[in-house]
Amino acid sequence: MATLSTHVLDTATGRPAAGVAVVLRDGAGEVLAEAVTDADGRVRPLGGVLVPGDYRLAFATGDYFAGQGTSAFHPRVGVDFTVTADGEHYHVPLLLSPFGYTTYRGS
Repeated sequence: MATLSTHVLDTATGRPAAGVAVVLRDGAGEVLAEAVTDADGRVRPLGGVLVPGDYRLAFATGDYFAGQGTSAFHPRVGVDFTVTADGEHYHVPLLLSPFGYTTYRGS
């Protein structure tokens, strides 16, 4: 079974994005876990063990930026990914600014 973590960095400030609400859903859209990033911008672990399949992480980026007194172009960011192997750890970082974002499979 695979495990999952995430990390959100606010690239506009160069700091971790603390307080971002994160929801993990399976391929059918069922909510598996909900969390909020800690002071280091991290959630670990998230959702317990995951079986191979499709998943979506949804980040409440608009709420985060509103809390910072900043407007944002993307009110939410959704990252779809596939778990393919048992026993692996999946880390999904989100690099965030008010007008853009990027993600990748981390380690």
